[in-house]
Amino acid sequence: MKKLPPLLVWSLPMISGALFVALWYAVRAASGLQSWILPTPVEIMLAAWHEQARLLAAAGHTARGALGGFVLAAGLGFFTSLLLGVSRSLRAGLYPWLLVLQMTPVIVLTPIIMLWAGPGMPGIITITWLISYFPIVANMTQGLLSTDMNHVALFRMANASRLQEMLLLRVPSAMPYYLAGLRIAATLAPIGAIFGEYMVGNSSGGTGGLGFLVYSYNTQIKIPALF
Repeated sequence: MKKLPPLLVWSLPMISGALFVALWYAVRAASGLQSWILPTPVEIMLAAWHEQARLLAAAGHTARGALGGFVLAAGLGFFTSLLLGVSRSLRAGLYPWLLVLQMTPVIVLTPIIMLWAGPGMPGIITITWLISYFPIVANMTQGLLSTDMNHVALFRMANASRLQEMLLLRVPSAMPYYLAGLRIAATLAPIGAIFGEYMVGNSSGGTGGLGFLVYSYNTQIKIPALF
């Protein structure tokens, strides 16, 4: 397949973006909608400039919640997978329940999370961890179980212990699966943080996160800032 010229590769997103903005203005002009229903891009940029201090502080708050939940999920997911990989009976007993919890909508657990972890950052990190944890466990466990059996047989012929087999063979071979799980979790972590702020966030410390601002701007009918 013939490669596109570099200049065209850079210019096509700009062209499509310009067409999208032009379509936006055309819809606004043809429909006669007011700013509180469909603000123009200029109105949105002016609102962003006016609210920049609050938005930047909220973005930092959201980033802390997302990073905290992601790091917690990465660590606990790794060690949970090791336990499931070492013991067949533990895997048979717990793995189905982990899959059930993965399929449970987080929104139905929000009242319990708020009751146990409390509002604010602890609740946000808990929700982010809960959303990010299961893809890591599922991928890492699959990686531990997908180790080349010829290599496993070689380790057992050399009388390697279960711990040596796990740490020196299965864990290194499962790293691509673990990194794939981290990639999925990294995508879900900001979503979980914003959702957590929307559900259990507050404005302690002078500002809430982006999810809290969504609720705040919506109730104040600051629609350009909401966009």
